[in-house]
Amino acid sequence: MELPPEPVKHEIGNRTYLVADVEPLDVDGVRTLQVGLALWVLAFVGLIPFWGVLADNDRTWWLWACLAGSGLGLIGLDYCRRRKVARAAGRPYRH
Repeated sequence: MELPPEPVKHEIGNRTYLVADVEPLDVDGVRTLQVGLALWVLAFVGLIPFWGVLADNDRTWWLWACLAGSGLGLIGLDYCRRRKVARAAGRPYRH
């Protein structure tokens, strides 16, 4: 059985950092954003029945935070999908 290569040691000041020789993950972020967006929408829908309780306790901002998270998630999802398509075509993504 062959052992993996030893990690590279970098000494900076009085600290020593070990850097393993691994390939970076090819992650485009689409699935991560889909899960996050689903959680924000689920939280928003789950809080709607409690509007009265939230209003009585001055916590309606929870709903608006979920709505803002959903909106930002949609923007991020669009960005990551366009970037994924551009990378698959072999060209750099330009905003």
